[in-house]
Amino acid sequence: MDTNTSIKPDLIPPVLFVTGTGTDVGKSWATGWLARELARAGSNVITQKFIQTGNCGRSEDIEVHRSIMGIPLQPRDLDGTTAPIILSYPASPHLAARIDGIEIDWEVPAASSRQLACEYDHVLIEGAGGALVPLNDRLLTADWIARHDLPAAVVTGGMLGSINHTLLTLEALEARGVKVALVIYNPHFDTDEVICPDTRAYLRRYLSRHHPGAIWLEMPENL
Repeated sequence: MDTNTSIKPDLIPPVLFVTGTGTDVGKSWATGWLARELARAGSNVITQKFIQTGNCGRSEDIEVHRSIMGIPLQPRDLDGTTAPIILSYPASPHLAARIDGIEIDWEVPAASSRQLACEYDHVLIEGAGGALVPLNDRLLTADWIARHDLPAAVVTGGMLGSINHTLLTLEALEARGVKVALVIYNPHFDTDEVICPDTRAYLRRYLSRHHPGAIWLEMPENL
């Protein structure tokens, strides 16, 4: 397990799906931060929001990415390539699509990713919620990741429950043959001085044993 905190573009897969241990773990921050660090290291990088819920006509997560990266919205943001599916209700995709009365073609975000991969060195695809969030009644996010043979980055933190949630996420991805390329530790929600350091240390040990090829990255407390 590589535990370097510096970002080496040649070690990061050119197309990477960023998932997390659940909702509100900091995936948007992690995606924007990783994109910023890749850009600083010389990569031509773009982010994509796999599906955006709770918005109309725009992706607030893409806006967060660009703010962290320190750049304006890009042409592929303005033409919708980086956020090809936007639903109005802030819910998991299967419910948000039902509320909006649409059936999603899940080849759409894949086609957008392929287009971006032709134009950029790195494409970071941020998911919605965790790895087992349902896209419809037959398809989970992790199934879609596996179907398109994408490596994954898992965003986690040190709060109570993170060990369980992280290990479940890693096992769900592994069961589907998804390569875990990175685990990104987000310290933003770390408030317990006993639990959080122990969680961080445990997860690093677990990763070294079960996913020795994965990279462990730690975000700074302030972006």
